[in-house]
Amino acid sequence: MKSPQFDYVRPGSLDQVLALLAEHGDEAQVLAGGQSLVPTMNMRLAAPRVLVDVNHVPGLAGVELRGKWLRIGALTRHAEMVRSPEVARHAPLLARAAPYIAHEAIRNRGTFGGSVATADPASEWPACCLTLGARIHLASRKGTRTLPAEDFFEGVYQTAIEPHELITHVEVPAADDGMLYGFDELARRKGDYAIVGLAAQARIGAKGPMKLLRRNDQRLYEVRLGFFGVAETPVLAPQAAAALEGRPLGAESIQAAQSALADDLQPLSDLYTSAEVKTHMTRVLLGRVLHALSGDHSA
Repeated sequence: MKSPQFDYVRPGSLDQVLALLAEHGDEAQVLAGGQSLVPTMNMRLAAPRVLVDVNHVPGLAGVELRGKWLRIGALTRHAEMVRSPEVARHAPLLARAAPYIAHEAIRNRGTFGGSVATADPASEWPACCLTLGARIHLASRKGTRTLPAEDFFEGVYQTAIEPHELITHVEVPAADDGMLYGFDELARRKGDYAIVGLAAQARIGAKGPMKLLRRNDQRLYEVRLGFFGVAETPVLAPQAAAALEGRPLGAESIQAAQSALADDLQPLSDLYTSAEVKTHMTRVLLGRVLHALSGDHSA
């Protein structure tokens, strides 16, 4: 099956992109990596009248530390995220998640911003953005605006992006001393979308002046647990996080967090996996990730 006919435009500047989006509105579609868009067009699930290719627009790619935030250009390829020393140093959670994304050929073309904009509920980057408290930056002819990840993802393939807007970059807080990060997912085959996945962060020990007073503090703080593949969007598990907050990471606190998941998640069935199986898998995955965090700490 082939896509319906469309006009193809390759602008050379951000201003030209925004002008085209303002002119054509929801009849236009941005082409970045095309790893999701092109198949949906060929299956006629998407039928844009105008395809706006942003691959030659300067300033939309690259990773750079700016103060306490790591800036990730929307056009940054998944493969660049795998190789980037800045990502490894300042965003370890993203570095851990990157190799799980599809296969190498797709990582070479797919983009960070494209994945965030697509908002597939089983994909890795949206869950990482939610867990890290990322900021998504949008531009249009009307100006710019910034949305926290919590307000950005609205449903299956639905976000707060307006038809005339473009993601220019995403910012995540740069990691600092004492932060722990964990990531894992369960999939049928390596490279498949996750059945269930989890991105986690926590701080070991107190922060700031209290750290000096509590040098041997082994308790967890700032716990955030972002699950994906279980709902229409990535979701945080606040009750499970609360079961860990202020407690040492051990068998008792891990079991408490697993038990608390019942108050956080009501996984949705899909074509291949029942809600009951997914519920069990979230508990298993949480245990795996937390045990891995414990191992990182002991190392």
